[in-house]
Amino acid sequence: MEQVIQREPSAAVLVAIQLPGVDDAEHRSSVEELGRLVETLGHRVVGTVSQRRSHLAAAGVLGEGKLRLLARYTDGTGVVPSGATKKVRKIDERADAEALADAEAEAEAEGDEAAGEDEAGAEVEAVAEEDDEADVVIPAEKAGLVVVDHELGPSQLRNLERATGAQVLDRTAVIVEIFHRHAKSREAKLQVEIARLNYLAPRLRETGAGGDRQRGGIGGKGSGESAVELDRRKIRDRIAELRGELKGLAREGDVRRARRQEQLRVALVGYTNAGKSSLMRALTGSEVYVADKLFATLDTTVRSLSPESRPKVLVSDTVGFIKKLPHDLVASFRSTLDEAREATLLLHVVDASDAAWRTQYEVTREVLGEIEAGAVPALLVLNKRDRLDAAAQAALAAEFPDGAMVSALDRGSVLALRERILETLELGMVEDTLRVPFAKGAVVGEVHRECRVLEETWGEDGAEYRVRALPGALARIRALLSSGSGAEPA
Repeated sequence: MEQVIQREPSAAVLVAIQLPGVDDAEHRSSVEELGRLVETLGHRVVGTVSQRRSHLAAAGVLGEGKLRLLARYTDGTGVVPSGATKKVRKIDERADAEALADAEAEAEAEGDEAAGEDEAGAEVEAVAEEDDEADVVIPAEKAGLVVVDHELGPSQLRNLERATGAQVLDRTAVIVEIFHRHAKSREAKLQVEIARLNYLAPRLRETGAGGDRQRGGIGGKGSGESAVELDRRKIRDRIAELRGELKGLAREGDVRRARRQEQLRVALVGYTNAGKSSLMRALTGSEVYVADKLFATLDTTVRSLSPESRPKVLVSDTVGFIKKLPHDLVASFRSTLDEAREATLLLHVVDASDAAWRTQYEVTREVLGEIEAGAVPALLVLNKRDRLDAAAQAALAAEFPDGAMVSALDRGSVLALRERILETLELGMVEDTLRVPFAKGAVVGEVHRECRVLEETWGEDGAEYRVRALPGALARIRALLSSGSGAEPA
């Protein structure tokens, strides 16, 4: 079973196709983001080959001229072997019935597309199709890695490798590998491994010749089963095993969340590297992991808001989102993203200093909609205001009057955000009066823990509290008061 990505650092060249409907700014932002992803893996970006096309070329992704230009970065031939797309081995099994695409249909479609590609859309593909970029300065160090800003089919990956003589990764493979490296907890590792195997299975390729059909036997190949089919069967079995273990861990997480069901919960959500973990540290005073790199946080961390409030507020940091986030990863991190779906309030954290933050904000909203968290009350947090000048801050304040502009490095703005959080959460509370007799003195601690005490008076029979709290918390306290002695609550 082949590895998804090599571990040693190497020079890399980026490939991006600007498809119809994608403007220059969005295209440029996507390429820059891909470069950061590649650098997060420890590779050096030495060049970018970009082209406007109506679609990805079936054979080599790029047109012939751009493919030759790409090959100059890698010292390849720049030519896809004749009839390569017709030699794609059809995949007649699914490594995972729920997640893997039907590669046989893809192979047939690619073959038909390749045959008529030069005629269809010739006007669009003619742009920079000829190798007229001889003046492009090619680094002396040849790139050993080609990274494409799109998800590619198995045949496209193989054909690009043949044309460039370099290892080829698509955007999905890069994101999956970053998740694989950054996962710390057992749950995160299981989630990433499932997504990684789902990605790998349809891209398995035959190695060597012959031996396609071997006699069956215990632990061996089944009758007529090829080596690649055997590998896919092993992957299916492994995915089933991982899902079983993950289900057990998910049940434990459900129990923990159930215990917090009636508590106030705030979830930090947003694009990767928007500063969520730094803000989490500032809001809670905890030593959560912070790093200036993409997907530094994959595991959910839950801490109390600091200074601690009454009732207590729990703050959770969640995995960051990104454009074109593989669906397998969204599905695998279901339990992690449950923190967002079940939160009382979402803090949409954006890096206000990033020119593309509005697009990133929309990506976050789309993913939240996918996990059914779009209806949760939310507060827009414009983070990293320390990187903005006064004019930019004023413009954002005018454009988003309901947003909170903060810097995780500025204690004053963090405390102001804390007060804004508490004010927002109070909108969901109700005011009530509780009478606690002396015989129920143990309930007093529960009142102070679960409620915001507005007024406290003592009489001959006990104490009376005017409080604000969540309806569920009040119901629970009333149940404690009415149990045992039959004391009547207010």
